[in-house]
Amino acid sequence: MKIDNLNWKILKCLQQNARQSNAEIGRQVGVSSPAVSERIKKMEDLGVIQGYNTLISPFEIGYQLKAIITMRAFMGKLKPFLEKVKTYDEIVNCYRITGDENFVMEVVLKNQKHLEQFIDQLIVYGETKTQIVLSHVVKQKELKPVI
Repeated sequence: MKIDNLNWKILKCLQQNARQSNAEIGRQVGVSSPAVSERIKKMEDLGVIQGYNTLISPFEIGYQLKAIITMRAFMGKLKPFLEKVKTYDEIVNCYRITGDENFVMEVVLKNQKHLEQFIDQLIVYGETKTQIVLSHVVKQKELKPVI
């Protein structure tokens, strides 16, 4: 699907506040609420819009550590890890990557002891490297049209 200028305007509105009404989006982009609804539905059906979510502060609900963990899977452990990784509540993002490591994970943990226990679970599958996150420098950015 080619995203036209109007769809990009709608996407920008949704990225800024996905809870605003179709009528409000329509006022901002200059079309009717039903036209906005139809375009959003089409973009959802085509997978352009993949979902809506609520961002929760891990620190406010008891997770005091955020870490980035990279892992290089042991021989024969890649496929088992691909299944197991989906079951860890601590992992908020996991990417399969190129380079020396196979995975990079963003994890939230209660404390250092929790981190140690979590790493102990991972080392069955591969060699890990852990970095503690000190602060969040760049928040998720809105996507812009590819020119």
